[in-house]
Amino acid sequence: MLIESRYAFFEGRIRPIDEARISILAAAVNYGLAVFEGIRAYWPDERDALLVFRLRDHLERLRSNGRILLMDLPMTLDEAAAAVMTLLAKEGIRGDAYVRPLLYKSAHEIGPRLHDSPCKLSMFVTPLSRYAETSNGIRVVVSSWRRISDAAAPPRGKIAGTYVNAALAKSEAALAGADDAILLGEDGTVSEGTVSNLFLVRGGRLVTPPVAAGILEGITRQSVLTLAGDLGIPVEERSVSRSELYVADEVFLTGTAMELAPVIEIDRRPVGNGAPGDVTRRLARSFDDAVHGRSLAHSDWCTPVKIPD
Repeated sequence: MLIESRYAFFEGRIRPIDEARISILAAAVNYGLAVFEGIRAYWPDERDALLVFRLRDHLERLRSNGRILLMDLPMTLDEAAAAVMTLLAKEGIRGDAYVRPLLYKSAHEIGPRLHDSPCKLSMFVTPLSRYAETSNGIRVVVSSWRRISDAAAPPRGKIAGTYVNAALAKSEAALAGADDAILLGEDGTVSEGTVSNLFLVRGGRLVTPPVAAGILEGITRQSVLTLAGDLGIPVEERSVSRSELYVADEVFLTGTAMELAPVIEIDRRPVGNGAPGDVTRRLARSFDDAVHGRSLAHSDWCTPVKIPD
């Protein structure tokens, strides 16, 4: 996914992207001391406006995750939401887009620390139609790398430095010819994908590992759980063993960028009949309706942004 941005929100105002530069001396660059968000905005042709998906929920998570690194959002949630909307309008993307806010430690000093260290907020947006083509299903492997634990570096927060863990697993999978990887926790139970939460279906029931399994507290995950309730699909949040992946009827991954990605093969074993399953497809349709503003029940998930002609 190449970034194509003309403007950024940087040091309190919107400016050309070439003026938004973080020093190589910054603690965020040297030690990964930052938290970030990924926010999708969708362009339904019939609406002539971008619909930002669960904007306030994402910004609330950014603020909450910042506390893990002793960072305070330097503006109110309303001000941050207004900055996102203004930036989207300024960028003028008349199509699906992706927003990346970054709350980062800006101190120029040697040595990692969180206390008495200033932070700043930046944002950029870029066109994004599809993070990856996943509608026909993806092939994954269980990684040899384990998901970091909450006792080491909390995976529930989108902490920049912890994504080394994801990068190691992702490249291991790609070099082995797979599309993505599933990571196990330190106890050997299933955690999540490299940048996604995991669901499986067994006997008509939707199963997903709990937050205590070292997963990101995913907003797309929360949305899928809500949509499953709308559709009358029973849900279990519980521990999942690796071997249970091999006997599941369906498996799919969820995340802001990839949305709902059906998994059709794990460790060279077909999932179910080797094609996206019925529960996955039903949830994917409901999610698509929600993010494009076609679901009256969840219209509050979408914040419209008028894009100038």
